[in-house]
Amino acid sequence: MSNESAASQVGEPFPLSTLRHSVSHLMASAVQRLYPGVSFGFGPSIEHGFYYDFDLPTKLEEKDLVAIEKEMRRIAKQTPQIVREEVTRAEARKRLAAKGQGYKLEALDLIPEDEAISVYRHGDWEDLCEGPHVDRLDRNFHFKLLSLAGAYWRGDEKRPMLQRIYGTAFWSKEELDRHIAWLAEVKERDHRKLGTELDLFSTHQEAGAGFVFWHPNLGAVRRAIEEFWWEEHQRRGYEPVYTPHVLREQVFAVSGHLQNYADMMYSEMLIDEMPYRVKPMNCPGHAIMYRTRNRSYRELPLRWAELGTVYRYEKSGVLHGMLRVRGFTQDDAHIFCTPEQLEEEIAGVVELIRMALSTFGFQYTAYLATRPEKAIGSEEVWAKAIQALEKAAEREKLPLVLDEGGGAFYGPKIDFKVRDALGREWQNSTVQCDFNLPERFDLKFTDSDGKEKRPIMVHRAVLGSLERFVGGLVEHFGGKFPVWCAAKQVALIPIREEHAAYVRDLGKRLRGDLFRVECMDAPGHMNKKIKDAQHAQIPFMLIAGDREAAEGTVAVRRRGTREQVDMKFEEFVALLERLRRTRSLELN
Repeated sequence: MSNESAASQVGEPFPLSTLRHSVSHLMASAVQRLYPGVSFGFGPSIEHGFYYDFDLPTKLEEKDLVAIEKEMRRIAKQTPQIVREEVTRAEARKRLAAKGQGYKLEALDLIPEDEAISVYRHGDWEDLCEGPHVDRLDRNFHFKLLSLAGAYWRGDEKRPMLQRIYGTAFWSKEELDRHIAWLAEVKERDHRKLGTELDLFSTHQEAGAGFVFWHPNLGAVRRAIEEFWWEEHQRRGYEPVYTPHVLREQVFAVSGHLQNYADMMYSEMLIDEMPYRVKPMNCPGHAIMYRTRNRSYRELPLRWAELGTVYRYEKSGVLHGMLRVRGFTQDDAHIFCTPEQLEEEIAGVVELIRMALSTFGFQYTAYLATRPEKAIGSEEVWAKAIQALEKAAEREKLPLVLDEGGGAFYGPKIDFKVRDALGREWQNSTVQCDFNLPERFDLKFTDSDGKEKRPIMVHRAVLGSLERFVGGLVEHFGGKFPVWCAAKQVALIPIREEHAAYVRDLGKRLRGDLFRVECMDAPGHMNKKIKDAQHAQIPFMLIAGDREAAEGTVAVRRRGTREQVDMKFEEFVALLERLRRTRSLELN
């Protein structure tokens, strides 16, 4: 991650976010000078920089950013002082209308009536803005305009598409240089770029935006991860279940999804003149299965796991490779338990999540997400659920950061946000405590006192969406997957064509032990095959010639190295088996 902070460092007069917000204004004033007639959208500071949205009479190109930067530096010298002015709503409206700033007039209407209206000005350029900003634009700071993108006004795909310019700013050139280097690494690891280079996945407009096609290479990665997932669940007493992709709409009315999640659900389809929906979540199906017969306290907890594919509508403007999609497989499970079992069950989920994330080398932060504005269930029920999560976290010595209002509509949750190899934070794992769906679906169990009571439902995902998790994993590893989950674990390369029979025999033996092998036995130059195997990021290459065939050995070359080590084939297989069994992140 770039070494930046929202707070100012020692000796810096303003927080970094304030500087960046001010530079976004500086950029907007430069754009207006260069492109008269521009209309302005929003221009906030964001995590790693800033952006501003423009409705321009011409389409910008990357080369135009150089001229905009030059004009920004000129303006900063000519009119450096930034001045704040409070105005009446009527005065603000008059000024914006006179300048033909329709988007800003709409933004003005979004400001609550009881809030002050402020504008910030440098030179003859001003912007409707609540601030804050730096006092002068000739302070010692460094900035860079980075890229162009399209963005719908207010995120609504039915509104105009604006042109967005991204940039960043730092107080020191050293910080800016480090950040630019970090961005270059991010670009190299982009899962969409690697997806093409390594033949991992594709998306197709003809088939519908937001739906991922897993190619054989990434299919093998997913299969290895799924096997790991099922093994660890079986060890912890989970049972596999499968539920339909399409259910009657009434199911989602009972669950509350229709009332609280309708904007993310696909339109109804009529089957036998009855409305049906594709499922956005798996939990209603699990609840329906629970009540197929009477349940006793002796059966609980029930731990039901499903790799269930769900479908949620995402606006086209936010779709992003495998990371933001419309159809994805959730590594889902639901635990039905008694109140007395709740704390232990949540603690068990926390332990499983920690184990899984550490297997992939992830560090993480856990967030306690509380009741959102749009929610079902009483305050009392929510308080009980939050208390159970807090107690389980304390039991597992898991520190929690408060995420006020970030819970699901049916209950609070603990979200795990992982940090990848570049220091970026991703939302993946979650455990959610739900007293509401058992009530809505009238779920019951007979307790030891002979009375019927409600079970508590724990929703949890260890990896989250497989699409999002694996897409993030591509970037985390930079396409260099560890042996146990690599698409191909071994490339077999003959020195000459007469050695092809030997490497084919080795390949057959490795496949018999369920290793994934690329047997490069077709006619061709050995060095070209080595280069191809390196490009494909295959962890091991086994090179064989006369001596290896005669002695039953292989020359082992590890990914990313030129060194070759001679081994007995059986010795190499033992190494490979150990790396697979331990799910090691190493190559030795």
